Amino acid sequence: MLVGIEGRIEKKEPTLLHINTNGLIYEVHISLNTSNSIVEDRVKLLLTQIIREDTNLLFGFLDKNEKKMFDTLIKINGVGTKVAMAVCSTFSATIFAEIIANRNSNMLKKVPGIGVKSANRILVELSDFTIDSSQNIEDSSVRDAILALESLGFKSEHIQLAIKGASGDTASIVKYALKNLKKL
Repeated sequence: MLVGIEGRIEKKEPTLLHINTNGLIYEVHISLNTSNSIVEDRVKLLLTQIIREDTNLLFGFLDKNEKKMFDTLIKINGVGTKVAMAVCSTFSATIFAEIIANRNSNMLKKVPGIGVKSANRILVELSDFTIDSSQNIEDSSVRDAILALESLGFKSEHIQLAIKGASGDTASIVKYALKNLKKL
């Protein structure tokens, strides 16, 4: 069973990567959140491998909490890999944990493929879902800052140069990067 992959990105689509690992190219399905966080041509992902009679699929995650969310969702009757990836694309693991804790079925129904019945089933079966909060908060701040700067139209290679050495919360990192982007 494959549990991780590291290599050079050969092809990138919003929800799919082709990763070259020393000559072998693997097709890995990813969420939009993971896709938006990938800014370099090399990547290291955690994997969930689904082997069925007619297929062998790989699902990749940068964040261990997103992987946990996906793995937990696909165990629920009626929730397949497409719906689980849609949830991962719609919500971060932190927001998903809050939705579960607050039993907010209206938020879950915003995900394509989830109706009233599925939302209620997810809330019941995942009532004890938690994320690993020991993950470095600064990592998520950096990712959020990168997303914010990309939404402002900056190129990812410039963003990477501009955020080097930045620390703190998302707002601090964005301010730091904006000052550096003026110089580039």
